[in-house]
Amino acid sequence: MSNDVYSVEQVAELLSLHPRTVRGYIRAGRLPAVRIGKQYRIARADLDAFTGRPAPARPTGPAVEVSSIVGVDGVDRVAADRLATLVLAAANTGRDQAPLRIQTVYDDERHRMKIVVLGGAAATAALLHLLDGVLTGDNALFAGEADDA
Repeated sequence: MSNDVYSVEQVAELLSLHPRTVRGYIRAGRLPAVRIGKQYRIARADLDAFTGRPAPARPTGPAVEVSSIVGVDGVDRVAADRLATLVLAAANTGRDQAPLRIQTVYDDERHRMKIVVLGGAAATAALLHLLDGVLTGDNALFAGEADDA
């Protein structure tokens, strides 16, 4: 039972908060809890939803994490911003997989962009495939202005 339900003190310790702060979240309705006698109990699922953490998945095999650095040369600031938006949107839409961690950096002097990708092999491969299609395809991503038709 200790794995499924937490006391206010346990939640406070897990979140590095004071127990009064946790009780305030409960009274304000931000953290769902059940009152048993004079004490509150917080379900693990409610705590995970409150903190934004996904429920821990039970590993079925070896954990695999891929790190990739993609360098894009000869790109201006506007195109780098568009590419960064595309990459971040693509990384945040795959809800059935573990989330990717993305970092983008643009160097104005060298007109160079770096995209750092950390995450699962399948999600990283899908993102790299998307990048390959965008960077080698004939599209308007790197056009200075959109065509008015």
